[in-house]
Amino acid sequence: MRCPKCQQSETSVIDSRDVEHNSIRRRRECEPCRYRFTTYEKIEPVRFTVIKKDGRAEPYDRSKIIRGITIATEKRGVGDEILEEIADKIEQKIIASGKNEVPSTKIGDLVIKELRLLDEVAYLRFTSVYKSFKNRRSFARELAKLEDS
Repeated sequence: MRCPKCQQSETSVIDSRDVEHNSIRRRRECEPCRYRFTTYEKIEPVRFTVIKKDGRAEPYDRSKIIRGITIATEKRGVGDEILEEIADKIEQKIIASGKNEVPSTKIGDLVIKELRLLDEVAYLRFTSVYKSFKNRRSFARELAKLEDS
């Protein structure tokens, strides 16, 4: 990090604070001229490609996962922090796989696993849309699987 006043690179961090999700505010001091300044560090967003069921490729969009989980957990008392944690877990699993391209079905399966642990009703809501239940028997079969486990 270069000092904005004297352009020297010998700076030290005086204070660090979390500002918002994935961002850190750092107060720095230039050792040669003693000028103090603030920097913000933000983690670079996850970048990978999602392969859709029809073969199309599109950039990963975290907000789509959040939106799907939000709809499934509507009126279930699940806070925004939990939704963010689920999205974080899913991203971490995808990153750990080391692949730059991920099938949308893999992401859907990860969401289902997380929702099953979180809330049975949200799990059933999401699964019924994700698996395109055609009738009440499809729904009943999934409910029976849930009760067996």
